[in-house]
Amino acid sequence: MVEDEKNLNAEAENIEEVNAEAKAAEETVENVADEAAENAANEANAEEKAQDEADVAEDGSAEDGASEENTEDEDPKLLIFKKKIDKKDEEIKELNDKVMRQLAEFDNFRKRTEKEKSDMFDTGATSVIEKILPVVDSFERAMKTVDEADKDDEFVKGMTQVYKQLMQCLTDAGVEAIEAEGKEFDPNLHNAVMHGEDENLGENIIAEEFQKGYKFHDKVIRYSMVRVVN
Repeated sequence: MVEDEKNLNAEAENIEEVNAEAKAAEETVENVADEAAENAANEANAEEKAQDEADVAEDGSAEDGASEENTEDEDPKLLIFKKKIDKKDEEIKELNDKVMRQLAEFDNFRKRTEKEKSDMFDTGATSVIEKILPVVDSFERAMKTVDEADKDDEFVKGMTQVYKQLMQCLTDAGVEAIEAEGKEFDPNLHNAVMHGEDENLGENIIAEEFQKGYKFHDKVIRYSMVRVVN
């Protein structure tokens, strides 16, 4: 149990490190997003200023008697302003793309770390449960040896209550027993250690269970040892 506690502590430290990395990545994404927003605001102000100057230049040309048919391409000042605006638009687009990529990368990182934390927890829990199952087997073997006349004995009642409490704790943790006897043999759940004949049972039906199997969150942690009818 000391070794299990050390393993769980090590896994808890790994989880804290993963959380720290996730927090750092989230802060990085937030800083990039703030920077992009600030750049976008500055570029929008520059674009507005350039447009105002362009309007002033256009009004000046009109007052000087320029033709209404003159276009921006014919006015060098407007052409320069247009190039500046286009350049700013490209920079804004690049920054937006960069932020979107980093947000997507962070989302993938968050999902990956959550899965890693879940897997580490399941690995640690499975290791502990595998060591508890032999204790459950011992309880069940001991209870089978109790005579019917002794079942009202206070000691037997106490052991029965302890067994029920232990099984309830395992159930609450996500552990469930695999059904075997009388069920059809399933190689994904059962381990056939014997074969035999039984006229009362159909082919490939489990006639006897030698050791209970268990699942943890739908994952088999111990296969049922059974005898199967040929």
